[in-house]
Amino acid sequence: MSRVIAYIDGFNLYFGLRHSGWRRYYWLDLMALVRSLLKEGQTVSEVHYFTARIRLKSGNEADMQRQSLYLDALETIPDLTIHHGHYLPKKQKCRTCEAEWVGYEEKMTDVNIAVQMVSDAFEDRFDSALLISADSDLTTPVRKVRERFPAKRVIVAQPPGRNSHQLSQAATAHFTIGEAKLRHSQLADSITTASGHILSRPDRWK
Repeated sequence: MSRVIAYIDGFNLYFGLRHSGWRRYYWLDLMALVRSLLKEGQTVSEVHYFTARIRLKSGNEADMQRQSLYLDALETIPDLTIHHGHYLPKKQKCRTCEAEWVGYEEKMTDVNIAVQMVSDAFEDRFDSALLISADSDLTTPVRKVRERFPAKRVIVAQPPGRNSHQLSQAATAHFTIGEAKLRHSQLADSITTASGHILSRPDRWK
């Protein structure tokens, strides 16, 4: 069997779903999604999910709770590892009225993905890497893996509503994830953790 490791850019996937108006697919079983994208003769050995916990600000408490709930649900999936980046404050300015405020910018995801993918390639942990992202910043690591390990494949699966021609061209192959794959890759509405705690799909995501 051909070994596949998946690398999932969490926020790129989330914003693709949001852009498409597919909130009902946020409760996504990432392992099931990856398996649905494999070809005959392939098997997934690991899934790496890269994200950052959103920062608390006025009015986003419910968003934080839903994200924490989802991350707790993902923690119950065997062979799936969550990698956390972080947010840094960034001064922002309105171009029209010139008002200024402090926002937050997510950092480290692209670096973490690049390091993990290159490390796994050097350790010969996969035959094919499945990268779920449309972030052009990942073009260089994808290109380097293919140059250094020509027998390995790097497949880019772009989230719906997202596209990077540059990243796609660097990959061995590329495609866009379709709605049917998302619809059939949902977690159970209720999940019981190892400690017996029940995690329920948020009503807003139904």
